[in-house]
Formats: sequence, structure tokens, C-alpha cells
Amino acid sequence: MGLREFWKSYKVLIVMGSSLGLIHWGWYNLKANPLLRKAREEYIPEPGIVAYVSPPAAPSAAAKSK
Repeated sequence: MGLREFWKSYKVLIVMGSSLGLIHWGWYNLKANPLLRKAREEYIPEPGIVAYVSPPAAPSAAAKSK
């Protein structure tokens, strides 16, 4: 099997595999870049979603006497 037949048979696999490898390599380089990272001191966390459901109000004294 020559190089020409290999290229014709596996062209999609070769192109997709190398593209995927280059994309992952670029993503790794971006994640590892110290210029794009925030320092821990500068990090301000977002407030979480707080849900509170109050218990039902106790019946008043006037309603109890009726």
C-alpha cells in the first residue's frame, strides 16, 4: 500500500485526527497561559442562589378564641 492509496483511503481520518489534535493542543496552551489566569486575590466569587421558604405564620390569638 503506497502513500497515495493510504491518503485516498484514510483522508478523512487523517484530516479529522490531526485537526482534533491541533485543537486540543491549542486549548491546552490557552489553559496553561499564565497571562490569561486571574490571581486568587482578584477572584470575587458570585453569590450563590439562596432560597428560603418561611414556615406558615402561626394563627393569631384572636383567631384561636373564635
